[in-house]
Amino acid sequence: MTSLHDPLPLPCGQVLPNRIMKAALSEALGDARNAPDGRLERLYTTWSRGGYGLLVTGNVMIDRTQLGEPGNIVIEDERDLDALTSWAKTTKDAGVPIWVQLNHPGRQSNPLALGHTPVAPSAVPLDIPGAVTPRELTPGEIEDIIERFAAAALVCETAGFDGVQIHGAHGYLVAQFLSPLANRRDDDWGGDPERRMRFVLEVVRRIRARVSPGFAVGIKLNSADFQRGGFTEDESRGVVAALAQEGLDLIEVSGGSYESPAMMGTAAASTRAREAYFLEYARTVRALAGNVPLAVTGGFRSRTAMDQAIGAGECDVVGIGRPTATTTDAADVILTGRTDTLTTHQLRSGMRGVFGKVVDLKTLDGVLDLGWHTDQLHRISAGLEPDPNRGRLATTVALLRRNGRGSFGRKRGG
Repeated sequence: MTSLHDPLPLPCGQVLPNRIMKAALSEALGDARNAPDGRLERLYTTWSRGGYGLLVTGNVMIDRTQLGEPGNIVIEDERDLDALTSWAKTTKDAGVPIWVQLNHPGRQSNPLALGHTPVAPSAVPLDIPGAVTPRELTPGEIEDIIERFAAAALVCETAGFDGVQIHGAHGYLVAQFLSPLANRRDDDWGGDPERRMRFVLEVVRRIRARVSPGFAVGIKLNSADFQRGGFTEDESRGVVAALAQEGLDLIEVSGGSYESPAMMGTAAASTRAREAYFLEYARTVRALAGNVPLAVTGGFRSRTAMDQAIGAGECDVVGIGRPTATTTDAADVILTGRTDTLTTHQLRSGMRGVFGKVVDLKTLDGVLDLGWHTDQLHRISAGLEPDPNRGRLATTVALLRRNGRGSFGRKRGG
């Protein structure tokens, strides 16, 4: 029976040393030019010692005029190749593969960037108070974005990273193209499930054609977006079946968006009790994925649940996200049996009776929780220990300062 300790050969020829992956967490640690520096190197050196079989970076954007948040790393060309190379080297001594998560925010760009108009498949704003209505992309702009994904992947390979992961989940641009709520086009890029999935298929094909055969290409995909009339599990299964034919090396299953943040632990109590939020869905696509390994991220905390999922063949890789922000060696802790269950921290907004009348508490809690975990990454990157006792006020102040930095005014390309 397969165990968490077993290596995993990938279709491209790479071999992951074990079955526990540090899933992507947005670091927001880019410098003023959206380039990596010593802070990211320090953070990933720390994680490289944590016993993981794979490290996936947080959001790396492909267009500096379209950021998810200030501090995103951006790869458009080779201008920051030296810094990217230094980042890629941080895991080599430990023998841990590192993949770059490539992303475009679409309509989910930084909400505090006043004067900035996001772009999206259709002019449909997020269902969040104060959301800006995006501008609909032209066919030529869609082609440009596909090319940007491929160009960024090639730079990642040149810099020495082991692979890339396309972010096709959590309400970002790829997920927007897949969603009938966000994509209301009636041209070649929308109108039915087949045309809505065309964008992600073209991104995968362009990247795979640009990089070498031994360079890994993966994707993070929603099981569903958990919104009435949105991207369904049946549609997601159709996308998995199509992607399985495109030379991918890993499909990571997640779910939700920032409108309905299932990935943040806001799933129903019955789902939380099962621990792995998206494992039931993964079982239904195991055969559809063919020889492409499956990773499941979201909710795994106990060694027992991880062992059972891998041993039963329900998934090939267990993804751990937020716990790695406070337990940086979470994989080693599990693999060596130092603990049976990883510690989870979840920050919730205060004055719930007051706020609950004017805002969606589920969304607010998700934002605060993300901010709290990002704060922990910033501490590690500064050479400090995580602070599990960090409170709501400090988190809120840091969140506003971080997202407001350099964003009050129109962004300029360059």
